[in-house]
Amino acid sequence: MSVASAPRDPPPGQTVRGGILADLAGMSPAYFGMVMATGIVSLAAHLMGMPRLAHALFQLNIVAYSVLWLLTLLRAARHPRRFFGDMVDHLRGPGFFTVAAATSILGNQFVVLEGNDHAGLVLWGAALVLWVGLTYTIFTGLTVKERKPSLDKGITGGWLLAVVATQSIAVLSGQLAPHIEQPARLAINLLALSMWLWGGMLYIWMMSLIFFRYTFFLLTPDDLSPPYWINMGAMAISTLAGSLLIINAADGPFLLSLLPFLKGFTLFYWATGSWWIPMLLILGVWRHGVRRFPLRYDPLYWGAVFPLGMYSACTEVMIRAMGFPFIEFVPQTFLYAALVAWTAAFAGLLFDLWRRVAVAFRG
Repeated sequence: MSVASAPRDPPPGQTVRGGILADLAGMSPAYFGMVMATGIVSLAAHLMGMPRLAHALFQLNIVAYSVLWLLTLLRAARHPRRFFGDMVDHLRGPGFFTVAAATSILGNQFVVLEGNDHAGLVLWGAALVLWVGLTYTIFTGLTVKERKPSLDKGITGGWLLAVVATQSIAVLSGQLAPHIEQPARLAINLLALSMWLWGGMLYIWMMSLIFFRYTFFLLTPDDLSPPYWINMGAMAISTLAGSLLIINAADGPFLLSLLPFLKGFTLFYWATGSWWIPMLLILGVWRHGVRRFPLRYDPLYWGAVFPLGMYSACTEVMIRAMGFPFIEFVPQTFLYAALVAWTAAFAGLLFDLWRRVAVAFRG
């Protein structure tokens, strides 16, 4: 081969652009878990009397939400087959529910931290549209597809993101209801109650399959991906939604008549979520300590940060709704655990981005 015909290395800009586009094609649908995690840690910090931290995370969350939407739309435009194919994939499809949940949680931040009910209402409407679209697209697709994996290969804790998305609508509805005039207040409280009940039923259906898979099929360290923490997180956000319904009962006669039921099921959700915590810690030790599974950054780890922050927030609101001051140490403890986990995940994200850019430039 002559010198004139020898292949030339592509310019650095072209190499970097090609690497970014390749990463975009494989982008995880669950990346909005970062917004979920950052948002709930921000709200928990607000509840624990840390306003500066809460607002700093809020500003960061607005940026993260905007960037992730931009990347998601670019992925849908440039890689439509992979994007829409992921929606009917048993392992990746449930990750799309993080988009609806993240939208609701950001709406909660606007309402609670800024008192911006208008922005909260806009995000509530967007989250509701996303929830309806994703719920009936994903579950219809998974139902009618011809080739399906076996239970042990097709279900993970990530499926419970559907529960989290459902309960996130209930939470934001409960937050908005006191700021809305009657009779719309009754309607939005009814929606919050309906979503709360539906989310609970969905958890029972899915958790039965997940628990069956855990106990009757071989479980490898690779199977215990970070979203298994959603087992607890789904119950934590259900507790938060129930606590808000209890607080709102004075504004809704039908809620007042259901108050014993609301209190009982809210405590039931909290107790179930609490049961999962030691179990998940033990499984984490087995995965990384006993089986030596490498601990490296994965966008799915945001799904492990979110439950810690949500458990802190839901316990604090439950204390206020039901009068349990003797467990006040619990939300404070879990807030610090959530902050440590969030910091580790964010550092992992920055390192991963730096590594990808460095590899692209070297290529």
